[in-house]
Amino acid sequence: MMDRNVIGSFNFYDLGVDLFMIRFGMIGTNFITERFIDAARQTEGLELAAVYSRTESRAREFAGRYGIGLTFTDLDEMAASDRIDAVYIASPNSLHAQQAVLFLSKGIHVLCEKPLASNTGEIQEMFAAAEAGGAVLMEAVKTTLLPSFSLLRENLHKIGPIRRYFANYGQYSSRYDAYKEGTVLNAFRPEFSNGALMDLGLYCIYPLVLLFGRPEEVKASAYMLESGVDGEGSLIARYAEMDAVVTFSKITDSHVPSEIQGELGSILIDKISEPRSVQIRYRDGSTEDLSEPAGKPVMSYEIQEFVDVVRSGRTESSVNSRDCSLAAAEVMEEARRQFGLAFPADQKYSKI
Repeated sequence: MMDRNVIGSFNFYDLGVDLFMIRFGMIGTNFITERFIDAARQTEGLELAAVYSRTESRAREFAGRYGIGLTFTDLDEMAASDRIDAVYIASPNSLHAQQAVLFLSKGIHVLCEKPLASNTGEIQEMFAAAEAGGAVLMEAVKTTLLPSFSLLRENLHKIGPIRRYFANYGQYSSRYDAYKEGTVLNAFRPEFSNGALMDLGLYCIYPLVLLFGRPEEVKASAYMLESGVDGEGSLIARYAEMDAVVTFSKITDSHVPSEIQGELGSILIDKISEPRSVQIRYRDGSTEDLSEPAGKPVMSYEIQEFVDVVRSGRTESSVNSRDCSLAAAEVMEEARRQFGLAFPADQKYSKI
């Protein structure tokens, strides 16, 4: 196994050989991690090597269930290990930055669950650590790497000048019933940098900034819960020649598709977080189907992108890039400022 710090000096794909597998450690033992494992087992070029949990019993139980040989209960020991090359971070949002910086500074690559961090200040520190450590950092947003979304990007020009982007994601949280009964779980606690915008709104905003860049202006509002986070909200983003409307909710369901409107037609997207059905409807009444079934677990595509970036010696993904993650965080930070959602993690930067 080559030293992980010199991997970036070589482009193994150009050589036409496969010299190494990326040994992954996982931080978190929740349902998201379980989905990651299912998807990773259908991804080329990686090995599931280690699990971290705060308790040894949980780490051993989780690792044993999936046949993973190495466990950790101390992140510093995990970061010092020579038996992992990359980590997948699926801990609470407020811990992403601290944990990512620890591993990146050791030259360990990081695939971090969305949202990448609590705010733009943390994200800048994370990418600075990645650069200093010679490691790759990528935000695990699945939407933008799915086959149907890739086809959408390739065919966007067909609907002419874009005048409106509308993205909608409303999903009643299974934890909201407990909240209404007086039990505030992590999903509705500001100390974990949570809420509807961070959880669901990002799925609407990330594709927006990938397709159209940073907006010139953002107007946002939200319904704030007594716990201190947003239960639902919306924002309007203004561009020079178009506008964008984004709605998100964890306290109501929505079944309305998302849409990109152009002067020659519109593109309908069935579910912005996991586009399966994508269709162009032209003004003349004709239609074009851009749908392409995933064919494997949806998280496989983001994992494969990350693995390919690391193995090819690139510094970042051309899709889920540093600039895209920063732009999405900037929009969310401004939205939070307007509807008064501040996290403890923001205090260091005094931006909200």
